Amino acid sequence: MKAVHFSFAGFLKLHNPMCRGLSSLPSSCLEKAKEMRVKLSHLAETHHKQKAQDGKALQDLETLLNSNAGRQAFRDFLRSEFSEENLEFWLACKDYRVASLNLQKTKSCSIYSQFINPDAPQEVNLDAETREALLSVTDFPCADTFNDAQQRIYNLMAKDSFPRFLRSPQCMEAIKAL
Repeated sequence: MKAVHFSFAGFLKLHNPMCRGLSSLPSSCLEKAKEMRVKLSHLAETHHKQKAQDGKALQDLETLLNSNAGRQAFRDFLRSEFSEENLEFWLACKDYRVASLNLQKTKSCSIYSQFINPDAPQEVNLDAETREALLSVTDFPCADTFNDAQQRIYNLMAKDSFPRFLRSPQCMEAIKAL
């Protein structure tokens, strides 16, 4: 006579539908489960892509400045380093460039008194040549009046402030928030 091996796990598989595996489920349940898996996979992929795009906002300054959350994190960092005026100047120049001709004269004077004038409350670090060139055109501003100065400040932020920002707690917090 052969010995019969009996196990509790084997007994459960035979008598408990929960332990029989997926093959014991009705095909409609299996189809629903497959649909849900596809949907969850798609959601996870979409979330991963969004995180990757958000992460790119922290990889280069231009992308960072075009992101509201990135720009705010960078502003907070610059404020902590007492150099927020660079970003404020860059943003004022961006705003100036798209202003109507009627507003350009007013905005030009405002930018000069706020950021360019040697006694300006938020004076930016521009070389004397750029500063003098701006002074000579403030009476007759045009859309590109501040382009050179804006580019110099952008380069300063890109080479100086932005690399430090990438190593800062503000950047780490921005990454966590994304």
